[in-house]
Amino acid sequence: MASPGSPVVLGIESSCDETGAGLVRDGRLLGHAVASSMDEHARYGGVVPEIAARAHVHSLTPVVRRALDEAGLTMGDIGAVAVTTGPGLSGALQVGLAGAKGLAYGLGVPLYGVHHLAGHVAADTLEHGPLPNPCMVLIVSGGHTSLLLVRDLARDPIVHLGDTLDDAAGECFDKVARVFGLPYPGGPAIDRAAREGDPKAVAFPRPLTGPRDDPYGFSFSGLKTAAARWAERHAGDELPVADGAASLQEAVADVLTRKAVAACKEHGVGTLVVVGGVAANSRVRSLAEERCRAAGITLRVPPLRLCTDNGAMIAAVGDLLVRAGAEPAPLNLSIDPSAPLEYAALHPVARAAQAAA
Repeated sequence: MASPGSPVVLGIESSCDETGAGLVRDGRLLGHAVASSMDEHARYGGVVPEIAARAHVHSLTPVVRRALDEAGLTMGDIGAVAVTTGPGLSGALQVGLAGAKGLAYGLGVPLYGVHHLAGHVAADTLEHGPLPNPCMVLIVSGGHTSLLLVRDLARDPIVHLGDTLDDAAGECFDKVARVFGLPYPGGPAIDRAAREGDPKAVAFPRPLTGPRDDPYGFSFSGLKTAAARWAERHAGDELPVADGAASLQEAVADVLTRKAVAACKEHGVGTLVVVGGVAANSRVRSLAEERCRAAGITLRVPPLRLCTDNGAMIAAVGDLLVRAGAEPAPLNLSIDPSAPLEYAALHPVARAAQAAA
């Protein structure tokens, strides 16, 4: 039974291949559970939207129940529901939204739409407490690489200093892993292979790091191509995968951390928060620690269990919105699969409903 005070917020995440549910109150994680359909996608070398959506249908209710059990709570203890409304796979998002609406309306509690990437930012608060105002945030995931200036996450607009221009860092890992003959998902496979390799073995390029380049933009398409060309040159011979993986990982980590630390210095920000699935990469974490320590910058990285997609991070945003007095979502809340990150709350409505109004 929940004690009096701020409401318990249930967060639901279903933007890709993880079905997540989390429960947060007053910035504290009470319980969470995740079900992944990754194994079902592995043979295809990437996420199949229809398979992901079907997996969410089967997993959503059990995941919510597991999160409640872990927290020692019941459905009646839920005081608000937050759900990812974008960006992500359309069918997958629809499943999560439908489930969240049903729970919110059935329980008679407010519903909040949440931007998926804001969830990644908020995940760190569950481990390290409130975010400093301001702070620099580096989001690195399968589909997104962004450098953000964040103030009050629940109230203020999020300032983009730089974003992915083509392939994101995680996407680069996945695609190069396939070329190297490594399994899906590519990020963890590259990380494992790199442990036995020499990060200086291959002189892979550092995209967009020249004096005239976009200072905070990210482009990993050229690096992906360079890695593929390197592998092609070994046709007929045994590919030194460990060296290739270590060199690729070093190039990605170098670009990410170099730009993030430079942005902190330029904007006078003393805290860097690194979040998203690629924040689990061992070299990204270690190089960020090394460079932040040298620059006198405080580094915050969520624990590995909160780096990848999960419901706890969505509940964390919902909790912040509730405590900030934000307006709940309208009854005709919809999804936006390609939503830009402008605010933590994301309350799109269906076009048909807008036209009728």
